[in-house]
Amino acid sequence: MLHAISGREGAPPVWLDLDRATEAERDDAARQTGLRVPSLAEVAEIESSSRLTVDSGTLTLTMSMLSRSAAGLRSVSPIGFVVAPDRLLTVRFAESVLVDNLARNWRAPDGPASGMQPFLGLLEAMVDRLADVLEQLSGEMDMLSAALFRDGPAGRLSGRRRTAFLQQTLVEIGARGARISQLRDSLLGLGRIVRYVPQAVTWPTEADIHRLATLDRDVASLSDYDVQLNDRVQFLLDATLGFISIDQNDTIKVLTVVSIVGIPPTFIASLYGMNFHDMPELGWRYGYPYVLCLIALSVVVPLAVFWRKGWL
Repeated sequence: MLHAISGREGAPPVWLDLDRATEAERDDAARQTGLRVPSLAEVAEIESSSRLTVDSGTLTLTMSMLSRSAAGLRSVSPIGFVVAPDRLLTVRFAESVLVDNLARNWRAPDGPASGMQPFLGLLEAMVDRLADVLEQLSGEMDMLSAALFRDGPAGRLSGRRRTAFLQQTLVEIGARGARISQLRDSLLGLGRIVRYVPQAVTWPTEADIHRLATLDRDVASLSDYDVQLNDRVQFLLDATLGFISIDQNDTIKVLTVVSIVGIPPTFIASLYGMNFHDMPELGWRYGYPYVLCLIALSVVVPLAVFWRKGWL
């Protein structure tokens, strides 16, 4: 779809938004603007030299954007910006509520139309959205931490409930870690763009340069926060794996104790099960009770020793 946004009633379009556009719509946008429309393969490139280019004063910038559809599904998809002095062309290949809302509500400020105006508005909206997601993830990490150290293995859970809880916690930590990684990718792309633009072209106004500098500081602070969240994810992951390791060690310890305790009775039963003719206990009236008591004692003594040493 091709959306033309003027930002001012009766004015020519300043922003053309190509949302999962067809080849015909892309060609139409190129004819209308005289700008080259990048393809999906070009927008998805990861090298800095391919993501950040300038040609005759027109910027072609690409990045990975964390987007959310109207149905609430989150994904990371590439987005391209073609920024000229008089207009902006955005090329995206996935639904994004953020871009749709901004395109619907954007209004051009007073003065001459500039492609930098909607471009900076879009970058600012992305930064605000990433900040909101980071705050949400921080709250979710707090709840996971509280559940793990207060209500989970350190609380009253035991047996299968404890195992199921730890498995679910691992899944949830992994999901948060994946989202943080996606956020880092978006922040990295934004940081490169806001630092590149002032150096690549000279036509942005002083106000535009100031907004880019503010965006650069915001992206840097969010990147630091993202690193902190990633450290918390790693800590919770290590703690959860530690609890799982403790459970496994307890299980192995019980099996080891059982096997060790079972050795003396097995030896005694094997010894008196040989039935040699000259074995004294064969003709003894109390031989059988004697052997049973000896077996019981061989079980109790190791258990008492393990208990006293704190192994049980």
